[in-house]
Amino acid sequence: MQIERYETGKRMSQAVTYGGFVFLAGQVAIDAPGASVREQTTKILARITRLLESVGSNPTRIVSTTIWLADISSFEDMNTVWDAWVPAGHAPARATVEARLAGPEFTVEIGMIAAIGT
Repeated sequence: MQIERYETGKRMSQAVTYGGFVFLAGQVAIDAPGASVREQTTKILARITRLLESVGSNPTRIVSTTIWLADISSFEDMNTVWDAWVPAGHAPARATVEARLAGPEFTVEIGMIAAIGT
């Protein structure tokens, strides 16, 4: 089995495939810094959808997700967007924690593992 890396930079790849799975790096709303939690979550999930599709996966194939919130009191705002995005009957194993993120302009970060295929 071959390891393939996508959107690779100096420090990390945005996605890595191996053994029938794709491992996504933690995604932040790089195109919406300082925006609301809902807007950042929307941007992140759109980016995740694009990354999943680029490696032959989709949101129904997600097996595990970790969500980091800069402030856990924004849990419901994030969940409002998340619940509308996750296909019914396909909720992954998930952990959500409060953490200091890469910069104060980011309020949400989401990483996940998904199976490749349809």
